[in-house]
Amino acid sequence: MASRGPGGLWSLLPWAVALLLAVEMALALPEICIQCPGSVQKLSEVARYCKQTPNLTLQARCCLNQKGTILGLDLQNCSLKDPGPNFTQADTAVIIDLQANPLQDDLANTFHGFTQLQTLVLPQESRCPGGIEAWYTVTYYKDTQTCQGQRNLCNSTRHPGTCPENGSCAPNGPGLLKCVCADGFHGYKCMRQSSFPLLMFFGILGSTTLSISALLWGTQRRKAKAA
Repeated sequence: MASRGPGGLWSLLPWAVALLLAVEMALALPEICIQCPGSVQKLSEVARYCKQTPNLTLQARCCLNQKGTILGLDLQNCSLKDPGPNFTQADTAVIIDLQANPLQDDLANTFHGFTQLQTLVLPQESRCPGGIEAWYTVTYYKDTQTCQGQRNLCNSTRHPGTCPENGSCAPNGPGLLKCVCADGFHGYKCMRQSSFPLLMFFGILGSTTLSISALLWGTQRRKAKAA
């Protein structure tokens, strides 16, 4: 059997590099992408979105951009009663498919922080998080329903006076809102003004440190004289 020369080894280098990169990418995948076995089906809405959008790739159950950020998640037919603790890793997703799962009825609190979500595919018996008013369009099919176009409820007249005077309303997921304090305000109902007192903090810390150091020095000096 002929041995490989230096040229033959160099020819294998690109394959080795590609293999290492593939292993590294697999190890770096968020847990939610590999929570369910298999990969995204070619005919799924997530696969279609990923192929139509430039610079996106399918890895396991996720559609990722070049930075590894999740923009699509397909967990259909995974026997899920709830999306699980790793679901928050997909809060950057634009499209999520959860069809063909025995999901619990109320998903309202599951989507905290999912402000980018625009398309959500669910089993027909499930309810769009936030209800109909949280979405521009809810379409029902034979076995699924699709919630599309997340509404910004901060612009709705149904939620007046949600935030205090020194705060402003911001979306926090489908049907969810949060109040963001204005610059210079913090605390309960954004009523506390001023920033963290750094000078006072470091002044007290410095004085305490000097006092302890002086006490220890005096103690050691007395012990030395007694000896």
